[in-house]
Amino acid sequence: MRHLDPDYTSEVDTIDEQSWYKALQEFDDANIYQTWSYAAVMCARRNMSHLILRKEGDIMAIAQARIVRLPVINVGIAYVHWGPLWQRGVTETNAETFRQAVRALRNEYVCTRGLALRLFPILFDDGAPGFSTILAEEGFSPCSTEMRDRTILMDLGPPLADLRADLKRNWKRNLRVAEEAGLEIAEGSSDELFKTFIEVYKKTVARKKFMEPNDINQYRLMQAQLPEKLKMQILLCRSGEGVCAGLIWNALGKTGIELFAATSDVGMVSRGSYLLRWKLVEKLKESRFAIYDLNGINPIRNPGGYKFKSELAGKNGKDVYFLGRFDSHPNVVSSWCVQLGERLRDRYRTLRTLSRLGPDMKISE
Repeated sequence: MRHLDPDYTSEVDTIDEQSWYKALQEFDDANIYQTWSYAAVMCARRNMSHLILRKEGDIMAIAQARIVRLPVINVGIAYVHWGPLWQRGVTETNAETFRQAVRALRNEYVCTRGLALRLFPILFDDGAPGFSTILAEEGFSPCSTEMRDRTILMDLGPPLADLRADLKRNWKRNLRVAEEAGLEIAEGSSDELFKTFIEVYKKTVARKKFMEPNDINQYRLMQAQLPEKLKMQILLCRSGEGVCAGLIWNALGKTGIELFAATSDVGMVSRGSYLLRWKLVEKLKESRFAIYDLNGINPIRNPGGYKFKSELAGKNGKDVYFLGRFDSHPNVVSSWCVQLGERLRDRYRTLRTLSRLGPDMKISE
């Protein structure tokens, strides 16, 4: 265990849900994966934990962890997904705040509770050259066996007219086709819209035969628990033949992110997905968000999806890799058990999906 620097203190599980949401909205890097509702659905309230880092009494960083314990053996892991949150409107990144936050997390979950700790911070390899060093110095090592996630970040700073002008020619042409098709857009956060989206989404999954990266029904449960201001938003595109495309997105901090997308057979013709993405750009600009995270690309596994997203972002897009996931373990036995448990879990999920979708299944972004 390493002590925090003199000006810093940390506290664990002293905050209630309402206060957590109030603190969450103070951070530029706030995201849906650090909402109370996300952890409550994914791991149940008894298995969630919240850490607060203060400097001279002021909140400087927060982090929500999901605790998972392996059955029979006394080994567990704390997951911090897209955390800690530590960026608060400063013009220069304060790396020391990040260092103290990850130190506090390791002190609590690894040193005190004897858990493995996995961090997946919102850091990218192009803009965080010193953060890998900080993580190593604080007792974390990268998960070397996995491919790092990759995404496109679209800068929403330019005027809307310039963003449209910067669309790639093919994307711009398809957007015009959609705009001239007489499509109607429904939007909101109601459960009815969510349910309608799921109907189209399931058909999309079945048609494309891909493995769902997330269980959309869990997100529907989260939606019911999220405060109104933080709820996911649903966009549906309707033609004369019914709903032809849909999009679920969320925006917190400075970034808007698309979470799920679906297109019916009719939508492939009407280009409804182009109209919805552009509608989202307009809404994010209107609400003064700085970045549109297109949430995952893989030019090799999904070249069509990569082309679609890169042509939307145009020259305002930045293709980035996440810095990655980082682990800290209390001992060798913990490391070995966690790796074995995760391999078995991943194999089970893959076999279950294969049995449902058949041999032509593909991995989705």
